[in-house]
Amino acid sequence: AQLVESGGGVVPPGGSLRLSCAASGFTFNRYDMRWYRQAPGKEREWVAIISSTGNIVTYAGSVKGRFTISRDNAKNTVYLQMNSLKPEDTAVYYCNAWRSTSAGQETYWGQGTRVTVSS
Repeated sequence: AQLVESGGGVVPPGGSLRLSCAASGFTFNRYDMRWYRQAPGKEREWVAIISSTGNIVTYAGSVKGRFTISRDNAKNTVYLQMNSLKPEDTAVYYCNAWRSTSAGQETYWGQGTRVTVSS
């Protein structure tokens, strides 16, 4: 199983970026997908979740109204549209696939993509 994030970069405050996460090696449409981020010197934190079918989305309070998570199950890809970016959004962003199983859970992580918000 593999998750590959892309789309990170340097953007000024108020700018936008769209992150993508391409999945392979597992049945994508059976997994909830999540974006996490880890800022320098801080613990990894959850940002957004989208259900396996895409009909349920949830956001952390710090990004609600600015970020949008979506998925295309035909393309095995999940996205994170980030608008009105702030310096405090600077972090490495990670994609995560998760599902519950009879044995517990299955989860996969990407390698991360760096987002820097700076003028």
